[in-house]
Amino acid sequence: MRVLVTGGAGYIGSFAVRALQEAGHEVVVYDNLSYGHRQAVRASLEVADLADSSALDGCLRQGFDAVMHFAAFIEAGESMVDAARFFANNTANSITLLNACVRHGVRRVVFSSSAAVYQDGLPVPIKEIDPTIPANVYGETKLLVERMLPWYDRVHGLRSVSLRYFNATGAALDGSMGQDHEPATHLITVAIKAALGQQTPFVLFGDDYPTPDGTCIRDYIHVVDLAAAHVLALDHLSSGGPSDVFNVGAGTGHSNREVVKTVKRVSGVDFPVEIGPRRAGDPAELVADSTKIQSLLGWKPEYSDLDTIVSSAWEWHRTHPHGYR
Repeated sequence: MRVLVTGGAGYIGSFAVRALQEAGHEVVVYDNLSYGHRQAVRASLEVADLADSSALDGCLRQGFDAVMHFAAFIEAGESMVDAARFFANNTANSITLLNACVRHGVRRVVFSSSAAVYQDGLPVPIKEIDPTIPANVYGETKLLVERMLPWYDRVHGLRSVSLRYFNATGAALDGSMGQDHEPATHLITVAIKAALGQQTPFVLFGDDYPTPDGTCIRDYIHVVDLAAAHVLALDHLSSGGPSDVFNVGAGTGHSNREVVKTVKRVSGVDFPVEIGPRRAGDPAELVADSTKIQSLLGWKPEYSDLDTIVSSAWEWHRTHPHGYR
């Protein structure tokens, strides 16, 4: 199929592009390069913003069988400081995209959602039927799009899959691709940069959570496994499958302290750790129940053990200390 990937120059989007190409699909990337990298794109690239409906129309006139929508701001903490910017980019621009899909006859959308849509404090593992009451603006922007998608299906025949993934991390197993986001905010990336001497001090945000060691617990999913889930979601829609929502996670939680310990072991660097205050909107524990996507789509995490995640990320950052630059 011919697939338009919005945000395809970003971290997760670029891995999805590679997975789509390996599955035999033709890919065009649509990205404004505000956070993405031209060097990460190994496909046709349209440099434009989703807010530019004329540019979007011009792109979609080329004809596409499906859209994968990754383009969004992703920092939960930042969303609690500048809510308007997040609603405009993540939600309003998604409406612009969905309307353009309807105009140009696109009938399949795979949407990059997030575990941030869930209510804080839910017992783990979290299921798709659990309450969706986001603890931060970022999660609300994703949930609003999720709530619109079934109506676009019902009214316009635009079928969709929303993938609620947990903490995407890791790098390509061949060392060719990885995360390049400045400033780094994801825990594993920040810890690795601390081990490389690129980021000091290293701060853990909160050690008084109601968890065994007082730090947040997260479900880390390797970006290669996550990209594979997107291809399977597209296959589901292509075979006539109904619109649906799936969790994508490894199903295992790791505390922040455990992650730091693993980074120190893999890197061989015992960097100092400071404890800071909690960040607004950070849930104590997020772990996925991915039974649904495994049973219905046949997805299975292959590379999402913590050692593989950290080792692949360490190799990427060690050999690309300035990212794609």
